[in-house]
Amino acid sequence: MAIKHSQFVIVGLGRFGSSLGRELIELGHEVLGIDLDEETVQDMSSVLTYAVSADCTDEETLRSLGVRNFDCGVVAIGDDIQASILTAILLKDLGVKKVVAKAMSELHGRVLEKIGVDRVVYPERDMGIRVAHQLVSPNLLDYIELSKDYTIAELAVPKCLNGKSLNDLNPRARFGCSIVAINKANGIIIAPSATDVLTERDIMVIIGTNEQIEDFEATVIR
Repeated sequence: MAIKHSQFVIVGLGRFGSSLGRELIELGHEVLGIDLDEETVQDMSSVLTYAVSADCTDEETLRSLGVRNFDCGVVAIGDDIQASILTAILLKDLGVKKVVAKAMSELHGRVLEKIGVDRVVYPERDMGIRVAHQLVSPNLLDYIELSKDYTIAELAVPKCLNGKSLNDLNPRARFGCSIVAINKANGIIIAPSATDVLTERDIMVIIGTNEQIEDFEATVIR
């Protein structure tokens, strides 16, 4: 559920990187894919906005590709931990606004955190499609696709909705989606009533079509 179109650079176009890239493109974003393997780059060139074969551990190469202008850099390198760490450092140094990196192990993840990576992803726990939705929507905490069209999403309640009741939002009448639960600090409200009031940092569990939830987020969560 994207609020605005963004530009992503994905370094490493293996299973995870290519899955993530495909979904970001489906969501309407621009994606530059970088991989050493020319055959992989050729396969993805018709899918992504741009795809290039390049050495991601070379600072001048990354600089020449203009990576500092991208909103988010994703290090999705497969089995070369040294290249993963060095690429993450270079993306941070070159001024990429947000850097996300795939970790192969807990130790690898801790190293990535130490060097300032904004988010560490473990492929065993985070599928590429789910991560794509989370990256482009700051209020989206979790995302489960029930079918091609229907989704359950967890959205954090922003400050602008603090004190609003579900009746004030009226999501079913206005957007066609439903808030089926509210996770509050003192417990979860299942099937909340129209009089239940939201508090900043509550978590809304919403069900509806992808378009309905996207409209709700774009209109209500500003």
